[in-house]
Amino acid sequence: MNDELITGSQDKTLLQKLGEAFSSTPTNSDEVAAMLHSAESRSIIDASALQIMEGALKVSDLQAREIMVPKSQMTVIEADFSLERILQMVIQSQHSRFPVIGESSDDIQGILLAKELLPLVLSGKESFDLQSLLRPATIIPESKRLNILLQEFREQRYHMAIIVDEYGGVSGLLTIEDVLEEIVGEIEDETDEHEPEQIVQISNNCYSVEAITEIDDFNEFFDVGFSDDDFDTIGGLVISAFGHLPDVGDKTKIDNFDFKVLNCNRRKITLLEVSRNNL
Repeated sequence: MNDELITGSQDKTLLQKLGEAFSSTPTNSDEVAAMLHSAESRSIIDASALQIMEGALKVSDLQAREIMVPKSQMTVIEADFSLERILQMVIQSQHSRFPVIGESSDDIQGILLAKELLPLVLSGKESFDLQSLLRPATIIPESKRLNILLQEFREQRYHMAIIVDEYGGVSGLLTIEDVLEEIVGEIEDETDEHEPEQIVQISNNCYSVEAITEIDDFNEFFDVGFSDDDFDTIGGLVISAFGHLPDVGDKTKIDNFDFKVLNCNRRKITLLEVSRNNL
């Protein structure tokens, strides 16, 4: 009889153990987090479970503005881009979804799924009609709670949301992966370990160039002789030419090259469009 009682006490279910750990009723999320850490220290839950539970708690307190990809870092496709240019952007960025904009960066015309371009690779650009490929963009306010957004992602089966400020201007975007990473940590896929080419030819006289490209590598690729005495990267050289940190779409000239900023953030340029102006 005593042996049975001892065995029964040793075979408590996880639910029973959690019930004991939460024997007192928490009144806020901080107390819940403290109880979770206590449960982990007593080996009731493991470290991975603790991370996920804490992530779920954190998501319920966060708003979309707090983790969004800001507007300056969004990779967008302009409505008048050619198929060749769009394909190069897909290859360069390795994203699966792209906001498509019209005359301004606040004019979101829809979302392009990269997989929709695959049939066109076989059928040819004659059948290319970007507007016919677009899916409606989901627009949400900056104040949207992430736990509510995650539920909407699941129920309405969309994966990207465009975030707007109180005046209706675009302030950024969020994907379902961004929200999930707040819960479970960074999610890497099979493409993350492969570094994309830093200089990619888009057309006969147009190139996409990562701003972190070493000036020596830029010189070798284009057979030029930019000095690297003051700057190591092409991004540093371009910022110097502007004289300030530029915005997306800003243009400048250095010798025989035209530079256009394709992507940047509050601290640096990340992607440039480069062409020679003497051809």
